Amino acid sequence: MNTFSKLSFRALAVAGAVFALSHAPTRAEAESTYNLAMLSDFSGPYADIMPILAGGREAVVDWWNDTRGKELGVVLNYKNFETRYDAAQVASLWPGIKSELNPIAVMGLGGPDVAALGERLPEDQIPMFMSTAGYGFAWKSDSWVFNPRPTYSHESAGFLNYLRQKLGKDGPVKVAIMASEASPAYVDMAHGLEKYAKENPEMVEVVETVYTEVQPTDLTAQMRRVVRSGVDAVIIQTNTSIVVATKRALQANGADIPIMLSSHNGLPASGKAAGGVAQLEGDYESYGMAIAVEGDTAPYQFYKLLSEKYGLKAPWNVVTAMGMSQGSYVVAVIDHAIANNGAENLTGAKVREALFSGPITTEETRGMLPTLNFTPEAPFPLKGLKVNIARVVDGKIVIEATNVDVPVVNKW
Repeated sequence: MNTFSKLSFRALAVAGAVFALSHAPTRAEAESTYNLAMLSDFSGPYADIMPILAGGREAVVDWWNDTRGKELGVVLNYKNFETRYDAAQVASLWPGIKSELNPIAVMGLGGPDVAALGERLPEDQIPMFMSTAGYGFAWKSDSWVFNPRPTYSHESAGFLNYLRQKLGKDGPVKVAIMASEASPAYVDMAHGLEKYAKENPEMVEVVETVYTEVQPTDLTAQMRRVVRSGVDAVIIQTNTSIVVATKRALQANGADIPIMLSSHNGLPASGKAAGGVAQLEGDYESYGMAIAVEGDTAPYQFYKLLSEKYGLKAPWNVVTAMGMSQGSYVVAVIDHAIANNGAENLTGAKVREALFSGPITTEETRGMLPTLNFTPEAPFPLKGLKVNIARVVDGKIVIEATNVDVPVVNKW
């Protein structure tokens, strides 16, 4: 079990209390209220998982307001904005969001948000925090968009190196990548892994990158080519619709080839869309955050607390964990900003500065994420990168591997 999920909830609670005492300023006489904008997709390609992810991040903010916020005299208000996972829609909504909320931070959803706002946020002095892995097109210094995980290509490369070792291959592991030109994020996922494979031909061979629609109807012909090429795995870090179409196409071709998913389209969500997680027997998910398993782990105990006291109605799965991890590190950064500047007159710029002032510890995120060390050099941590891997075995999601090293993936 990975180090950022096996810590006991009691130990984290004690550590959190110590942090709170050491960082608590004198209680404010009056409350300071700040706004958070949450970019959401309740009607587009992520409509099936959005209520779960949104529930996770909202419950964390409610918990923070009821606990830490009360100590500090701070209230964080939030509002969801429907973007349909479309960059044009995000760009269109943004002026109204700024005018209505004047937010100190934005919780983003995915690639369209980065594409639409990446160049605007520095001028507006408002940071955006994602729940997802990062993107190559956003990999630059002095960013205003931040991911708690490295790029999707880092995460898939870590998985493929693990799979190569598991299979005992002397040569490269052979893969196909599912992508779509409908989203810059989907294209980016493919390009990063393609570059890694080109620079490390002894480790990975990309046999084909299949570009399709965001919601494809039939991929049987494309998968026939993939099956004939003898791939060891199919990488799908896009959405649940592409997962289902790919899985059905592989089954139609009589192929028993595992697929690897990310967190936002992971085994629970894609399994539900496919008619049950048993439909994904033998398939994987890989990402740089805690795996959602029940037990005496800090993340699960935090989930139970949010469910019992703060209205979280989402099931305990990777999508809920992704929302919880996003909310957890956002409120932790805001907590640091208050410690550095006081509770009054907090701004987006001060929140961003706090991100670089010290580590966001795994105790602060209740074990949802490893300790994060951000620098202005990149929009995600560059050191100590790890992934955790889950798999469907006998119809159940189980932990396959933890703390898997992520190889060096050069900027593309």
